Amino acid sequence: MGRRLEHGPLGAAHVSDPRSEAARVLREMTREVADFPEPGIQFKDLTPVLADATGLSIVTEALAAVADGADLVAGIDARGFLLGAAVATRLGTGVLAVRKGGKLPPPVLSETYDLEYGSATLEIPADGIVLTGRRVLIIDDVLATGGTVRAATELLRRAGAEVIGAAVVLELSALDGRGLVGALPVTSLSVV
Repeated sequence: MGRRLEHGPLGAAHVSDPRSEAARVLREMTREVADFPEPGIQFKDLTPVLADATGLSIVTEALAAVADGADLVAGIDARGFLLGAAVATRLGTGVLAVRKGGKLPPPVLSETYDLEYGSATLEIPADGIVLTGRRVLIIDDVLATGGTVRAATELLRRAGAEVIGAAVVLELSALDGRGLVGALPVTSLSVV
């Protein structure tokens, strides 16, 4: 079932091309689950990658490699929290959790966006964190339709941040998420 990478943890100095190494790890370790969460969907489960020390290290390094000039990482609820914290630690920056609506105490800034069936909301604290002038890299696990990354971008910009780009582990190209996020630079470690 799950595969564990057999070589030891790799630091930045040991990986000459972090993105191609991450793509290899993702091909080897991502679990595909048919008909989840509904019939016809081929779900890409990153849990085996994140649970493997070497896999997590390689993915973290590749995401951090695109963070040129970022002084804050924003991780989108929920797996973006895990990845964002790991990348922020690697970069020596802080991490901001971009939460689903209703999870933070008030006051909050919020951004609502459309889903295939309905809508959802993302939130960040409205006070206690100065975002004006901060150079922020958004981190998420998957770019699908682009709605979540677009909403996070708009939310952070409204708070005064300069969003320098987004980095995701997987991009589902058939859903054209890049089309919705517009000119925002997006780096994907693997495109399926």
